[in-house]
Amino acid sequence: MSLDDLLARARAWGGRRALLGITGSPGAGKTTLAVTLTRLLSQEPPPGLTADWVAHVPMDGFHLADVELDRLGRRDRKGAPDTFDAAGYAALLRRLREDEEDVVYAPAFERDLEQPVAGSIPVPRAARLIITEGNYLLFDTGDWARVRPWLDEVWYCDLDSTERLRRLVTRHVRFGKPRDHAVSWVEEVDERNAELIAATRPKADLIVPDAVIRSIEHPGGM
Repeated sequence: MSLDDLLARARAWGGRRALLGITGSPGAGKTTLAVTLTRLLSQEPPPGLTADWVAHVPMDGFHLADVELDRLGRRDRKGAPDTFDAAGYAALLRRLREDEEDVVYAPAFERDLEQPVAGSIPVPRAARLIITEGNYLLFDTGDWARVRPWLDEVWYCDLDSTERLRRLVTRHVRFGKPRDHAVSWVEEVDERNAELIAATRPKADLIVPDAVIRSIEHPGGM
C-alpha cells in the first residue's frame, strides 16, 4: 500500500457526497494524513469537478471549551471521550451527509489557544468528499455510536508506538507545555485514550500502515 493507493481509493468517490473518516491513537498522524489527502485531491479533482470537491472537517472542533471542562471537573483529562460534544459532531456529519444545504459551517480547533472556534470551516455544496479525522470515530458507546453510521469508510492510522509517542510529546511542547509536563500528560492522559482507541482497530475498513504514514512529510508532530 502507498499514498497513491489511498488517493486512488478516495478519488473513486466522485459522485454522491461521501464522508471518509480517519482515526487512530493520539499522535498517529491522522491530521497529517487528512491534510495531505485534501491538498493532493484538490489539486487533481475527478473529471467534471473543481478543487473544492474535497473538504477537511476535523473532529477536534467539538472539544468542550475549558470553561465547561472546569465546570464538569474534566479539564485534567482533556481529550478523553467525555470531553467532546459527540452528539454535536454526529449531528454535523448527518447534515453533511444529507447534502441539502448550500454551505455547512463546522468548528475548528485552535491549538495555540487550545480551544474550539465555531463557524470556522465552510463546507460548500460542491464538496463531494468530506474527510473527517479524530480519535473516537469507531466508538460504539454513548453518543459516539451515532458517528459511524454517517461515515462511508473509516481508515485507521497504525503508526509505530515509539514514533507516535515521540511525535506526541513534540507536539505538546510545540504548543506550550514544558517538556516534563508534556511527557507526564502523554503517559497519564493520552495513553489511556490510546488504549481505548486501539481496541477499535478491528472495526476499521482499512489499516494505513506505518510505512505510508512515515512517507508523508511530517510537519512537526501532528
